[in-house]
Amino acid sequence: MLGGDEFISSPPRKTVRFGGTLTDILLKYEKGETTDFELLKHQLSDPDIKDAQIINWLHEFRASVVYLTKEFEQLVSILLKLPWLRRSREVVEEYLGFLGNLVSAQTVHLRPCLRMIVSQFVPPRITIREDDVDISDSDDDDENLSENFNTCHRALQTVARYVPSTPQFLMPILVENFPFINKSERTLECYVHNLLRVTVYLPTLRLQILELIIEKLLKLDVSTPQQDIEDAEEAANNSNNDEKSTEEGLFDMEEDEERKGNKVVSSRSERMAHPLAERLDILMTILFSYIKDVCHVDGKLDINNTKDLYRDLVSVFDKLILPTHASCHVQYFMFYICSFKLGLAEAFLDHLWKKLHDPNNPSVIRQTAGSYIGSFLARAKFIPVVTVKACLDLLVNWLHKYIDNQDTGANAYCDVALHGPFYSTCQAVFYTLIFRHKQLLDGNLRKGLSYLQSLNFERIVMCQLNPLKICIPSVVNLFAAITRSKKTIDPFYQFWEELSAEDLENLKKPIKKGTSEDEDDDFLKGETPQNDGVVGIAPNSYESYTRSPVSSIGSPPDCYVLYPQ
Repeated sequence: MLGGDEFISSPPRKTVRFGGTLTDILLKYEKGETTDFELLKHQLSDPDIKDAQIINWLHEFRASVVYLTKEFEQLVSILLKLPWLRRSREVVEEYLGFLGNLVSAQTVHLRPCLRMIVSQFVPPRITIREDDVDISDSDDDDENLSENFNTCHRALQTVARYVPSTPQFLMPILVENFPFINKSERTLECYVHNLLRVTVYLPTLRLQILELIIEKLLKLDVSTPQQDIEDAEEAANNSNNDEKSTEEGLFDMEEDEERKGNKVVSSRSERMAHPLAERLDILMTILFSYIKDVCHVDGKLDINNTKDLYRDLVSVFDKLILPTHASCHVQYFMFYICSFKLGLAEAFLDHLWKKLHDPNNPSVIRQTAGSYIGSFLARAKFIPVVTVKACLDLLVNWLHKYIDNQDTGANAYCDVALHGPFYSTCQAVFYTLIFRHKQLLDGNLRKGLSYLQSLNFERIVMCQLNPLKICIPSVVNLFAAITRSKKTIDPFYQFWEELSAEDLENLKKPIKKGTSEDEDDDFLKGETPQNDGVVGIAPNSYESYTRSPVSSIGSPPDCYVLYPQ
């Protein structure tokens, strides 16, 4: 697996002297004679050090690693700072051999070695002078960047091969070195990509690494209000001479670089105007690519790999996504992997259903699970009508049983604090019906209407819990504020189709056609759209979502029922 293994076991060639052998210098230092030792450190720290010198010194150190105890950690630190990565192949291979020898003989230096390797997971920093000011930034033009990353992973594999406990020491270092979100897009992109590469050869770290990445993505997501993204996009559109109508919203729905006549869409349209949104977009694209690569072998779906990754992603979803308020985009990693096979989508729906109807779960988690069920059923093209109907039957039956249990109780009144999961389930059912009505009625209108009537919505909406006062079925826009990563989702995403006047008359639903404004998508937000004074999915999250973005495309009218104030 490792091209540099032969260097680990190969004997050193001719030694190099520093007023004596390296062993002599180290033994003298232990006796208090520091002159030669200081000279050695100076020579190793020389910025003009030559390849031949590095190779000779590394040979000498490989033969003397037994003496490099904790007492010499300063010297080891200097060795770990040698500019080995961007040197000749001979230097690189010799250095990999040195690392293997060092960690094998002196595990006390394992952490510093790992820190050195991980520090190379981002492009090197360069200083650019602009207007008499020195600006430090990543070197995006490094032609050898990809090769350097490959070498870093070889180094990490070398260390892991000789020290089996490497993963437990590595993970905290990966966390510590994760770049701040205000770092350059390229820096974040490279680091996340390299973290995901680690999971390939250190699979025991995959769950923790996915948690780390998705946690950072969530911070980006919730710190980038959707309205701010839309304002930035609108301003960018205006500055570009209205090349894109504001009604087109956040996305250019054409493919990248699609030719319109003889004109090629400029690369500017591929970028988000909001810098944090652009970072999120890039990182989501990397995550989607990783999911696809893991699940497919030679272009075909590998069911075992897919199941294993699905389990890890569901674990991350439960731990990070469900409890997070106002997440708009990150949760789409579940949407994406479920699109690979219907069984995964059904398993995910079953998982959410168990979260929803389990009274031992916190109410806020149950409500969020209900919101995700509704959005998933409504939006996922890959879920067939038969599955939609099965889920509707399950949800509606639960609602009727809930009403049965409340009819004679003292709590049979409208109160979201008491009945949050009930209202969330109502929202899921209404939302699903609004988006899937055409499929439910397709083929046989009479049979479709009979099915809908069998659900007995009248009893639900007229019960004492008054769900129409709490739940406003939000039918909304597409996956907002993401462009590149959006294209991964689009083929599986169900857009809203307007109900015809004839269908409305046949259904005789107490639904009023409102304005073309829309609200934040349930699957995007992971929450139930609400009127003023209704608790959201997280504690202390009282909000009103009645104001909608003006830059919406393909949006249906809001469907709602007037309720007493």
